[in-house]
Amino acid sequence: MVLDWKGADQGATTSTMEQLISDVSHFHHTPFYCEENVYLLCKKLCTDGIANAEGSDIFVVFISNEKKQIPLWNQKASHRADGVILWDYHVICIQINQGGGPPQVWDLDSSLPFPSPLPSYISETIRPSFKLFSDFNRLFRVVHAPIFLRCFASDRRHMKDSDGNWMQEPPQHEPIVAEDGTVHNLNEYMNISAANATTDFTSIKHELYTQKHGVVIKENQLEELFSQIALQ
Repeated sequence: MVLDWKGADQGATTSTMEQLISDVSHFHHTPFYCEENVYLLCKKLCTDGIANAEGSDIFVVFISNEKKQIPLWNQKASHRADGVILWDYHVICIQINQGGGPPQVWDLDSSLPFPSPLPSYISETIRPSFKLFSDFNRLFRVVHAPIFLRCFASDRRHMKDSDGNWMQEPPQHEPIVAEDGTVHNLNEYMNISAANATTDFTSIKHELYTQKHGVVIKENQLEELFSQIALQ
């Protein structure tokens, strides 16, 4: 939801990859339902051979904070020349490059190249050099895609007002239900607190590959985390 801003896998053929990269419309996108968009994006990356079939090389990343107000630049929904917008939360996919190149960011709401190398995405979208008040600091919940695809669920209740009316039109596909039958746990992923941020990187990769809700890190740790993942 928008707030007011105040403050590759070898199995994929080259032609398939080029086609996907050049045309974001190959992926499902419903405005304001970024978590479901990324869920379906991960599945398509796997089925089309762009990611590993089991999704072991892709990660779902929730971006938010305690105040539910995070500025991101180069967003298509923005009405500003610099593309900045204040989301309550946002969701992207990051894919490690097993060939040795930089991780790639798949952001269906970004006006940057699709996908974008992580370093340039951080520079152009997160803009860590831009000084922000503490209320706008970004936190990142990183979840391994195979775990997310099994455990995530949303019945879209967060997009209804107190009278039960849709605040934004929902996707046409059926709501996502977790493998264990859970119908809604979006809040468990999008609620992110600095108190939960990981400071010990010695055990972070074990937690990342085993924990349902992944790991929480601060914005200055994002590139470091994926550098460590790529080295394993």
